[in-house]
Amino acid sequence: MLKPDEVTNTIEKEIKKFETKLATESVGYVLQVGDGIARVYGLDEVMAGEIVTFPDQTAGLVLNLEPDNVGVVILGSDRGIKEGALVKRTKKIAQVPTGKALLGRIVNPLGEPLDGKGPIVTDTFRPLETVPPSVIQRQPVKEPLQTGIKAVDAMIPIGRGQRELIIGDRQTGKTAILVDTIINQKNSNVFCIYVAIGQKLSSVVALAETLAKYGAMEYSCVVCASSEDPAPLQFLAPYAGCAIGEEFMHSGKHALAVYDDLSKHAVAYRQMSLLLQRPPGREAFPGDVFYLHSRLLERAAKLRDDLGSGSLTALPVIETQLGDVSAYIPTNVISITDGQIYLESDLFYAGVRPAINVGLSVSRVGGNAQTKAMKQVAGSLRLALAQYRELAAFAQLSTDLDKTTQAQLTRGERMVEILKQDVFEPIPFERQVIVIYAANEGFLDDLPVQKVKDFEKGLLVFLEKNYGDIEHKLQKEKKIDDALKAKLNEAIKKFKETFK
Repeated sequence: MLKPDEVTNTIEKEIKKFETKLATESVGYVLQVGDGIARVYGLDEVMAGEIVTFPDQTAGLVLNLEPDNVGVVILGSDRGIKEGALVKRTKKIAQVPTGKALLGRIVNPLGEPLDGKGPIVTDTFRPLETVPPSVIQRQPVKEPLQTGIKAVDAMIPIGRGQRELIIGDRQTGKTAILVDTIINQKNSNVFCIYVAIGQKLSSVVALAETLAKYGAMEYSCVVCASSEDPAPLQFLAPYAGCAIGEEFMHSGKHALAVYDDLSKHAVAYRQMSLLLQRPPGREAFPGDVFYLHSRLLERAAKLRDDLGSGSLTALPVIETQLGDVSAYIPTNVISITDGQIYLESDLFYAGVRPAINVGLSVSRVGGNAQTKAMKQVAGSLRLALAQYRELAAFAQLSTDLDKTTQAQLTRGERMVEILKQDVFEPIPFERQVIVIYAANEGFLDDLPVQKVKDFEKGLLVFLEKNYGDIEHKLQKEKKIDDALKAKLNEAIKKFKETFK
């Protein structure tokens, strides 16, 4: 039996413990909603770029801070949001989970899984927008990032920390170059992030399956904002991919982020800006559309050694209309990046794949990002190809050509043939060097053009069987000295005798 005084003592104790706490919360009310935009009254202390929540748990991103209201873009469907609904602050800037937990996963731009493999368990997060490394924190780009594509590694080399634009019309093989590059990073300790912006979901699924088939999903992550997602998610996607890559860069590792593609990104941003009633500029894009891409691509860098010497390489994609490189968005992105790989539909239809136009493609980092062996064999390649293109156009008109012109044409034809490469078949750097060396030294000049591919395949098998040390030495020393040259010449001659 409880005594009355015991009961009163207990109650007194509990009353003493009880304190009133006033929690103030900054909230707002929806003034109007529609087209994925909500105008919110209140939210006096909200920050630009902050995430807010609506009653149906949909998230929104604060973009416009105006005197009498706040413009919020809705990261999801706006169907369940009504006028007068309560909007709460989260006091968090838009962020994304990062780290190794994301490898092998497909996520949306907010880091929520789309692959049905359960939640992403990580305690590291990064804001979507950060300040890029300063000039002092960087070092020059001088370490190669091998793509496994002969034409790229030889003539338009990409270095770790570089930003190389891949530009061309639709269906010219832009994504194929990206996929090959990701597959080729298999044993190079480079973590890859593929960002799909405004693509069909079926294409993204096919791409993820291809990566999985070649064992590339183990070190890759796919960030997907498909064409059915609202414009705000498409706008956030590349920044999310970049933040995931930056986590690797700042922890001293190497990352590769590919943005496929930034034309759709700009269109999504234009849609959002016009709905937020920001003033339109050229082609109805808002005035800050240049800054939209520059603040993304400037985050690619190679950090100084004392900062861990990590790197983030960016491969943005731009789709042109009928090869017009001088349109608004293409010129913007060309001026931000360190070079571009220009893919041409005429070449693609003529069977030259990858359809790289050597004349219009450049790498502004160039030879600095190449191994010595590749420099030795690729030095004359670009010039030879450019001359061949000129001569081929000229040779169609005249019939009798002098010996040197004919020799140049013969060599050029073989060079074009040797640089053709099937999709999903990246080639290690030492093999590329051997093949280009054979073509440069004129070993292919007397072969019929249609036999060149067979010769290349046969030569590599022959060398692996009988001269295994050549590849090994190239891989280790990364240069061709006189002894290696002599050995290569001897090996190629021997193989040529047996080749029929």
